Parts: sequence; C-alpha cells; structure tokens
Amino acid sequence: MSEYILSDAPQGTPSPDLGDHFIFLLAHADDNMVLAQRLGEWISKAPELEEDIAMGNFALDHLGVARALYTHAGEVEGKGRGEDKLAMYRSEREFMNVLLVERPNGDFAHTMVRQFLFDAYQVELWSYLSGSDDETLAGIAGRALKEATYHLRHSSAWVIRLGDGTDESNRRTQKALDRLWKYTAELFEGESERYRSAWESTVANVFDEAHMAIPEDPYQRSGGRRGFHSEHLGFLIAEMQWMQRSYPGLEW
Repeated sequence: MSEYILSDAPQGTPSPDLGDHFIFLLAHADDNMVLAQRLGEWISKAPELEEDIAMGNFALDHLGVARALYTHAGEVEGKGRGEDKLAMYRSEREFMNVLLVERPNGDFAHTMVRQFLFDAYQVELWSYLSGSDDETLAGIAGRALKEATYHLRHSSAWVIRLGDGTDESNRRTQKALDRLWKYTAELFEGESERYRSAWESTVANVFDEAHMAIPEDPYQRSGGRRGFHSEHLGFLIAEMQWMQRSYPGLEW
C-alpha cells in the first residue's frame, strides 16, 4: 500500500509539491493533537475518578500519536521542522484536522459519542496503515492500533451503557449522536473507502445495542481537511499554543 490521497492543502500550509504523503501525515497528526486537547479538558471534571484518570490517559495516547506523526512529517518535509514547530507555530487556518475532533466536549454522553465515532474510524485507519510501504508510518500505525482498540472498547461500552440506561441517559446520548453525525462523512474524504464499510458496521452494531437511531438527514459538514474550521478551534489552539508563542524557543 503506497497511496496517500489527501490533497488540496489550504492557504498557508506547505504547498502540495512537498507531496501528498507529508500532507497526509500532518492531517492525521492534527486529528490526534486536537482530540488530545479536548480530552485533556475533562481532567478533574469527569463524573467519577476512574473516568477522570481514563480521560487523561486517552489524551496522552492521542498526544503520543500526534508527536510521532509530526516528527515523521517533519522528516518527510526535510526543512528542519520538528513536532513543536508543526504543532505550536501553525495558525488555525493551517490545521487540517477533521471537524469532529474539534467539537466542544458538551456533557459526558456527547464526549463518549464523539470518541466512539472517532475510535471506530481510527481502528480501521491504523489497521490499514500498518501495512504501509512507509515503514515508519507502519510502525506508528501498529502501535496506535493497540491503543485505538482499547479506546474503542471503552467508548463503545459507555455508549451502550448510556443508550441502554435510563430514559434520560438515552435521550442525551441520542441527542449527541444527532448533533455529531453530520461530521462523520469527512472522516473518509479524500481517503481510501476500503475501510469505511467496516466502520459503518461497527457503528451500526453498537447503536443498535444501545437502542439508538442513526440520523437519516443526509446533510454532512466538511472543510476541516482544507483548513476551514469552526470558531471552536481558534480558542483551542490559542490556549494550546500560548506558552510557545509567548516564550519562543522555551525548553523544559
């Protein structure tokens, strides 16, 4: 497997002549970096101590994947930019994460539905990329797959528990799905469709067990991969980059 199909880089990003491979790596690094920040916002706020610890650990998992991908992207680019430069010195318009991961946390049900939709996607993505001709990417994907598999087990269990729980927990979980479903098609934009059917099967089975209905509205949002984001990402990036922007070159 050698194709990397993400293209149409937004203004301000490195130009496509650097190759689709670099853009591909950067986009998936951004997905994990942004989601790590979102999950980190739950620390000390989760509904129970065990979940507080779990959220922090999941955030660190996504951060670790982001760091590995940024580092490899910098190597592919060949201009001396490492993980800090790529994560902390690009603007909102230069980030290429999907819109799903930048959505605000909302309540616990909203976060779990968002996490489940993304976990189910990443399990298939990393499984596919573990066979990449790029040995470094294949290694990153192989390690990430183990983490994503555990994440999916956790988030799917919560979705089922909440959806199949009380009337109130079902209502909140269904409401979260209704709001987030419109961001799912973008996960597969410009990429291979070969793992989309597996994602759809996983999602359908879990929501069926949770007594939840997948929205029938065909409308879907996109733009994140091209640098067009919601207002939420700007606030997240400002907080995330504050230290490096305020004290350039800071080292621990």
